[in-house]
Amino acid sequence: GDKPPGFRGSRDWIGCVEASLCLAHFGGPQGRLCHVPRGAGLHGELEKLYSHFAGGGGPVMVGGDADARSKALLGICIGSGTEDYVLVLDPHYWGAPKSPSELQAAGWVGWQEVSAAFDPNSFYNLCLTSLSSQQQQHTLD
Repeated sequence: GDKPPGFRGSRDWIGCVEASLCLAHFGGPQGRLCHVPRGAGLHGELEKLYSHFAGGGGPVMVGGDADARSKALLGICIGSGTEDYVLVLDPHYWGAPKSPSELQAAGWVGWQEVSAAFDPNSFYNLCLTSLSSQQQQHTLD
């Protein structure tokens, strides 16, 4: 209900909020939203991201406004001081899977310092994905 009438059936991009609604509608992984008002505030969310991944959470979809480059986070490394890194995947890759080293060399995936990966003035919506306990049980069966 938040999109103009012409959006339905279009090829317009959706954001993290819409992606989480689609995941819920189609029975996919659960998507928990986290809004970060400014990229500079992302440092305050690193422990939450670390806990998400340490607890078996899946990829984190990321969308922003001033920084409109969508990305997915696959991991986090909290260093000493201000040296924190995120493992960033460009979700626009398509085609036959390549080796991890080829994907990294081509810039499709790689570790980036948090301050370089996020615009300090852009807001960000994060969609933290995880399987429900029912989905986890189904994958074990």
